[in-house]
Amino acid sequence: MAILEGKTAIITGASSGIGHATARLFASEGASLVLAARRGDELEKLAAAIEWEGGRAVALAGDVRDEDYAMALVDLAESRYGGLDIAFNNAGVNGEMGPTAAVSVEGWRDALDINLTGAFLGAKHQIPALRRRKGGSLIFTSTFVGYTAGMPGSAAYAASKAGVIGLMKTLAVELGPEGIRVNAILPGGTATQMAEAWVDTPEKLAFVEGLHALKRRATAEEIARSVLYLASDAASFTTGLAMLIDGGVSINRT
Repeated sequence: MAILEGKTAIITGASSGIGHATARLFASEGASLVLAARRGDELEKLAAAIEWEGGRAVALAGDVRDEDYAMALVDLAESRYGGLDIAFNNAGVNGEMGPTAAVSVEGWRDALDINLTGAFLGAKHQIPALRRRKGGSLIFTSTFVGYTAGMPGSAAYAASKAGVIGLMKTLAVELGPEGIRVNAILPGGTATQMAEAWVDTPEKLAFVEGLHALKRRATAEEIARSVLYLASDAASFTTGLAMLIDGGVSINRT
């Protein structure tokens, strides 16, 4: 039997990268999916591909900063598939990069609004639906940046993603008695479209790869497999975890 058979999941940031890979993997494991991102065309292509392969997926484009959108995603999960069991709040941006003293207030706020407030709004409306299922799995995407390592020029990104870990831990203790598990993944360098802003030259790519004990970046599919674990019953006693999937970047000194 497929690992997620009979489960329904919302995945934000599903149009590319880790969200896209996770959607494909969840679908192959039997989950019914509500796909969310700003790029509607890419979402529709993904939903169509999943349906063509025999899976179940519906796309709804929007902005995670919009509370009405968070509500609409949950409503769609319940009306189309009968409930919500898993939510992967993965949408995020790098934000404005550069020396902290030069970062604009607008750039700072934009990163926090998407990465942190977007995660909060998603969870706020997903929690009642998970409660109606008497349990479930709530997963966030954070990062090792600002958690186990500081990276110059990433203040808005690091602060917003560190906030996600605080939100996750609070929710884990709030919701644990109700059987709702809450965790976060902290990927290392991953070969995604968003990450290319960090590695736009061969020299930068070699530097980033060298930071990892494995001396390479992850694929999005590798990160998705850890998300699948947290979503599944295999992680039934796992909650409040800031899960490093970082290829050893946090401990590497070579």
